[in-house]
Amino acid sequence: MLLEMKVSGLTIDPITNTPIVILKDMQESKAIPIWIGLFEASAIATELEHVVFSRPMTHDLLYECMKALDVTVNRIEIVDIRNNTFFASVYLTRAGQTYAIDARPSDAIALALRAQASIFVEESVLEKSRNIDFGMKLTDIDKFKEDKIKEFLENLSAEDFGKYKM
Repeated sequence: MLLEMKVSGLTIDPITNTPIVILKDMQESKAIPIWIGLFEASAIATELEHVVFSRPMTHDLLYECMKALDVTVNRIEIVDIRNNTFFASVYLTRAGQTYAIDARPSDAIALALRAQASIFVEESVLEKSRNIDFGMKLTDIDKFKEDKIKEFLENLSAEDFGKYKM
């Protein structure tokens, strides 16, 4: 079953310093974190903040090309998670024909935001995401987290507070 979700915000994983996009269902009762790349996080953040650049960025260029070719972004679906990797599809329509295109969730989300298209997550992905394997034993993770959180907190400046939306 597919659940409609929205981008709740972006944050940084204090352990890995990797950006995370947070999706929440429309009732804000379920959430899913998806670790993404820095460039994709930037593409999502600029759209969330309505930042306009003098020249188009990659996702903007793709969206403008699609509009010029009369292609509509219907929706995106995050459909699976395998080996800690999320999989998504972008659903496009042109001349009455619908196409499903394989995509990274981060790219799909950046495109959906630009097209104001709905974002859906397969319910099984929500369940599987709770069991992501970070490749460490639990005791190693606890020690690693403790050290990284201490390091992260010690290096925070006053300007960092409020910097990341949730």
